Amino acid sequence: MSLEHHFDAIVIGSGAGGTAAAYRLVLGGLRVALVEKGGHLPTDGSTLDIRRVVHGGEFLSREAWLDGKGGALTPEEHFNVGGKTKWYGAALLRFGEHEFHPDLTHDCAGWPIPLADMAAYYNEAERLLGVRTFDCEPDLARILARISPPGSAWVARAMPMGLAPDISAHRNEAAHFDGFASGRGLKGEAEQSILSLLRNLPRFKLFTHAEVKHLIGAAGTPRIIVGVRLADGRELRAPRIFLAAGALHSPRLLARYLDNAGLAEQLQAAKHVGRHLKLHLLTAMVALTPTRKTDLIRKTAVLTNERFPHSSVQPLGFDGELISTLIPKFIPQRLRVQIGRRAYGFFLQTEDGSSAANRVFDAEPSGEAPTLPVLDYDETRLPAAAREHRQFTRAFQFALAKAGLFAVTRRVGLNGTAHACGTLRAGHDASDSVVDANGRVHGMHGLYVVDGSILPRSSRVNPSLTIYAWGLRIGDLVAQEFASEQKWPLQNAELAHAR
Repeated sequence: MSLEHHFDAIVIGSGAGGTAAAYRLVLGGLRVALVEKGGHLPTDGSTLDIRRVVHGGEFLSREAWLDGKGGALTPEEHFNVGGKTKWYGAALLRFGEHEFHPDLTHDCAGWPIPLADMAAYYNEAERLLGVRTFDCEPDLARILARISPPGSAWVARAMPMGLAPDISAHRNEAAHFDGFASGRGLKGEAEQSILSLLRNLPRFKLFTHAEVKHLIGAAGTPRIIVGVRLADGRELRAPRIFLAAGALHSPRLLARYLDNAGLAEQLQAAKHVGRHLKLHLLTAMVALTPTRKTDLIRKTAVLTNERFPHSSVQPLGFDGELISTLIPKFIPQRLRVQIGRRAYGFFLQTEDGSSAANRVFDAEPSGEAPTLPVLDYDETRLPAAAREHRQFTRAFQFALAKAGLFAVTRRVGLNGTAHACGTLRAGHDASDSVVDANGRVHGMHGLYVVDGSILPRSSRVNPSLTIYAWGLRIGDLVAQEFASEQKWPLQNAELAHAR
């Protein structure tokens, strides 16, 4: 095999965790291959076009899945350089300290590390992504003043955002950052903020339109991972492989390898692969008012209420045209647009618990039918979370009504996988987790996980900043090990042989 296919590390997936890990590895002196299933998004403005993005779903994956009952499902996934970070709503919040601890009444497992171990990497991620807050705009300020006056149970604070400070000067970008990819690079995301720093470095190589189909184990020692095989038959080799394809995809890649290598019955952690899927319980709420709304960014605050410790509200960064897409379709389009111009959108989310029955896996082939991936998730398996989300939604709807706003709701269905996580969760040992505190797969050598699938908890806020921070942390730890190996290559080689 040619030297150009040998690296010190291979990262599978260019989203938040994969890009962050690659960045730290390259800075640590490793030769890194970043392998992305998709390609670069266009910068011609098409990723801001509501007809192409929302109505046509042009940039979404068309990958066919099944739900837990065998019905057809198409998750809203994106395969492109930068992954979902190109499309996310730029909300970059830290988890609270208590959200690293277990919460048994809510069926939430704890992290194997404390918040303190992530603090420096949160700082670094915020710096790389240009996280800042924006002044609350007039329409939202009036709404918040009615909902959360002094002494209210509802508490509003500024939303940390990955947006350029001058985004308001670009009205189309400012009105279409939430769920759209910036054509001008005005969002803090994986490609613009991190990959661009690696682009011209000789130790870094990006492979696009390169789908990893299989992990490759060492001959005679399948617990050691030494490379990947792409869909086109090419093989890339490295002693360190990082799974970062996302919580729906990384576990299926690992499960496929464990089955083929005969490790599924040998490794204790194997029984947890793909399980404990978390999605957040999500509701979009449209608050109707008699006056036209003129706020531009909108998504400048986050609200919480300690009666609902696992839930939060954030405004949608949607203008009137986008809000009209959330209004029931039986209302004529022209009227929906008029209503949308006088409405404010909100996004309510509640952390779901962890049920081993909520999982992703590849279905067994049946006759000539193709093998399809399965997303088996049922919120009734998580009664505490489902109850809190119902009560939280009603409470916020009532708060809006008291403020003079009539609100209608729309639940986000199973295809809404933007916050999917937990399917290779981190933990202290293989009895209840797949990955250890240092990102290694229990019982395997040379295999790490740096995407959202490691999250034992998803918290009450968006998980993306925490995924970035985890990727930076694991990349840093591995880079430190690499530096030690380079300093003492002979001794380390002898130790490895002795093991």
